[in-house]
Amino acid sequence: MMNSKLLFSGKGLVITGVFLLLSVALISVFPRLRIDLTQDSLYTLADGTRNIVSGLEKPVDLLFFYSEEATADVPQLRTYGTRVQELLEEMAIASEGNVTYRLIDPVPFSEEEDLAVEYGVQRVPLSEGGEEVFFGIVALDPATVAAEDANAVEVAQAGEKVFKTIALVRPDQEEFLEYEVAKLITQVANPTPPVVGFLSTVPVDGGMNPDTMRPVSPLMIMDTIRQLYTTRRVAPDATSIDEDITILMLVHPQELSEQTQYAIDQFVLRGGKVLAFLDPNADSQAQPGQDGVPVARPNQASDLERLLSAWGVQFDNTKVVADREQALLVNLGDSSRPVTHYGMMGLARGSFAGDIVTTGLQVLNLSSAGTISSREGATTTFEPLVQSSADAGLMDAPLFKALVDPTILLDDFQATGERYTIAARISGAVQTAFPEGRPAAEEPAAESAPASADAGAAAEPTPTPAATPAEAQAPHLSESNGPVNIIVIADSDLLNDRLWVQIQSFFGQRIGQAFASNGDFIMNALDNLSGNAELVTIRSRGRYARPFLTVMELQREADLRLREEETQLLANLQQTEAQIAALSSTQDGNQLSEEQRAEIARFNEQQLETRRRLREVQLQLNQDIERLGSVLKFVNTALVPIVLIAVVLLLGWLRGRRRTLTVA
Repeated sequence: MMNSKLLFSGKGLVITGVFLLLSVALISVFPRLRIDLTQDSLYTLADGTRNIVSGLEKPVDLLFFYSEEATADVPQLRTYGTRVQELLEEMAIASEGNVTYRLIDPVPFSEEEDLAVEYGVQRVPLSEGGEEVFFGIVALDPATVAAEDANAVEVAQAGEKVFKTIALVRPDQEEFLEYEVAKLITQVANPTPPVVGFLSTVPVDGGMNPDTMRPVSPLMIMDTIRQLYTTRRVAPDATSIDEDITILMLVHPQELSEQTQYAIDQFVLRGGKVLAFLDPNADSQAQPGQDGVPVARPNQASDLERLLSAWGVQFDNTKVVADREQALLVNLGDSSRPVTHYGMMGLARGSFAGDIVTTGLQVLNLSSAGTISSREGATTTFEPLVQSSADAGLMDAPLFKALVDPTILLDDFQATGERYTIAARISGAVQTAFPEGRPAAEEPAAESAPASADAGAAAEPTPTPAATPAEAQAPHLSESNGPVNIIVIADSDLLNDRLWVQIQSFFGQRIGQAFASNGDFIMNALDNLSGNAELVTIRSRGRYARPFLTVMELQREADLRLREEETQLLANLQQTEAQIAALSSTQDGNQLSEEQRAEIARFNEQQLETRRRLREVQLQLNQDIERLGSVLKFVNTALVPIVLIAVVLLLGWLRGRRRTLTVA
């Protein structure tokens, strides 16, 4: 009683007010002082994100174009909109002033709507023919934008706008939301396109077919890469990798000199990223000959053992993965029907890890792919990205090089029950593959003989040039400056157009129509590698909307139970209809006997009864699901308050009874 009087007295109200003011002041002074009790730490930014936003050299503005008013009646979208806002606010708080965040509602016919369209934010209809809404994020350099007032943003007239856009924030990709926003910020902070160098022993970027002396068109993947990156050719006999190259694409490396391997080694140790395509049997090396028949090379296997060993990767270039479960159907040309090719795989979603590189992929087509694994004693971290099914085995690569009829593989195939890794990320600290330092320059080749009159004669190999004085003075690195980031793929044929894209000519331009996700996989890998080391450490997160697992399981059980009865009724219905059709097949219905007419009438009644029972089953299924939903709503809205009220009443009754007993 005394406590209640003190609390509601003048002194008590003053104390309460002071406590509230101090609490608000404490929260304002220490905005990051909070506790995250969610299972997947949804409100705790990854360390990589914190380092990115706090280490920015120039400020970045984040604009969230969100049609808040138009989505008032869409609770799922509003819930996710709240999740996005909270993440952007967390980033702004963690940036220590480097990142500012603004929410913009682009209502129809407003300046904000025009601004959203200008930044490339995508309109999305809520329903077919319904109102269109915006749900996108823009990161921009505020030096190119001026704020007109608190509610509108006007693009400055002077200077080129520097911005990047997520045209549509997809709720089904929530796990990668933090990564995508962090990447957006880094792209604006460093707007110069990264340079991708490619070192290839196959003509990925076009060239000349040595057998026909005809030009070879570049692969479509190179056109795709050039849309977002600056590309630069690196000669197979290079003795150094340019400092401004961010990512080095190694495509089917074969018989590289020690000088070239040393250049790659030092490139990785100083922080360069590598996307390596290895292959035990590169089909792309079999270029069409004069008669159009592919000419196989004596050796079609990649060779990078020394560098792979230093990176902690094991690659057997004598074995090809054969997968019975995910084998592709191929046309042999002279066959009337396609046949199964165990060496050509169409890997579906179950083969992909939950990594940003494999997000959104539907199917990945491969041909005579190899397998990679972590080498024993490796100091690096080996994370599989793409794996075969468990119904797979290894077969000799020479068999595939001479293969004419894929059905031969069916006889020799033996599944091991093991899932083979075809693509993986390699990270961590590595030691040099050349502990003795830069290898000595190769001796110049003897003077070559005069050119043969035979146009088909092979040219003498060009000696590897010696290191220039600048290269020779470059300090030798014995270990990496930080964690390396390498993606190794045990197949180079996935780059070939025939496995993922159809090319058409439109007014002299090549237009590609993809039927597989090979191109998306490569671009995802490049986007991931082009980010800084902190960006790579950001992994997928949990989901904001958590399902009621018990309820979902009950719903699945009810669905299965009723679906079985529904399936049986449908089968009975089809059988009855077939019997009616058989009896009624006589051209003249008058020729039917009385027994046949009676049988048809009975079948018609059975048909009506089956359809009635089928409707009842379907209605029962819907009613069970609705009943489950009603129970859930009751638990969420009424049961908990009822329980709390009951507990309070019980406590009040017990306190009153105790007081009565005390007085007595």
